[in-house]
Amino acid sequence: MMAGFDIDAPRWDQGTFVGRLRHFFAITDPRMVLVPDAELDRAKALVDGCRAGLTPPGTSREQLLYAKTLYDSAFHPDSGEKMNLLGRMSFQVPGGMALTGCMLQFYRTVPAVVFWQWVNQSFNAIVNYTNRNAASPISLKQIGVAYVTATSTALATAVGLNLYTKRAPPLVARWVPFAAVAAANWVNIPMMRQQELINGIMVTDGDGNELGHSRRAAAKGIVQVIISRITMAAPGMIILPIIMERLEKFPFMKRIRVLHGPLQVLLSGGFLLFMVPAACALFPQRCSLALADLEPELRASIVAKHGDKVPYVYFNKGL
Repeated sequence: MMAGFDIDAPRWDQGTFVGRLRHFFAITDPRMVLVPDAELDRAKALVDGCRAGLTPPGTSREQLLYAKTLYDSAFHPDSGEKMNLLGRMSFQVPGGMALTGCMLQFYRTVPAVVFWQWVNQSFNAIVNYTNRNAASPISLKQIGVAYVTATSTALATAVGLNLYTKRAPPLVARWVPFAAVAAANWVNIPMMRQQELINGIMVTDGDGNELGHSRRAAAKGIVQVIISRITMAAPGMIILPIIMERLEKFPFMKRIRVLHGPLQVLLSGGFLLFMVPAACALFPQRCSLALADLEPELRASIVAKHGDKVPYVYFNKGL
């Protein structure tokens, strides 16, 4: 094994936004979805072997770093299990661009709004479940309730605003899909991760030693994820309607109406290529919480065992 090489050490400083941005640019690269399962499995084996000090002879540092990038993009940080393709952050650009483009294109009629909001919330449910804190299991019934509740919220918001904005300027109506997506995120993510809010998530000290479960830590992590997801969608769903509103006034755009949908899909992809890693990088993946902000009983337990040696606790906030 290479002397002094720690495969789990961050490649870039995760205490800074720029460091986190570089990390997420690597693992959310949409080209990662094209990597075959066999190569992902080899990458996992190489990472696991390196952790155990069993790196194959002749393995270079670059090979190990690439294997770790593949591992981070496809395997859950808590369980180590391979995540389903649709739920990986590397699929956010191809999946998100198709859905965003369609929601922004087909916003004029209620049936179209209902259909595309339903498809989008189905996709979001998969992403939220895949990127939860895996240490907090959730039942199929809870998943179903979360899905129905979030979808209903999105549909109610979208249909209600769609009808309300019939007499509003055209641009206002184009922003209805974003309002629905933002509202649904405040329901979908907490509902899909309700076990974390009910039972708390495991928090550790700086060395990774488990200290107990905290509901306040769960709440902080979930709020940060919601803010990140809304930020991820905002530029494309707010700026793109303004661009299309201007473009559609040109005669050549009126002659190619059939291409407006594909154009919005491509432009959405352009926004998401940057916004997916940028939004994921807003907050550290390994989130922290001051000891003073924990539940009194957990705080007392930590102080009784460790005194003042644990000023902060740490946990995986999910994505």
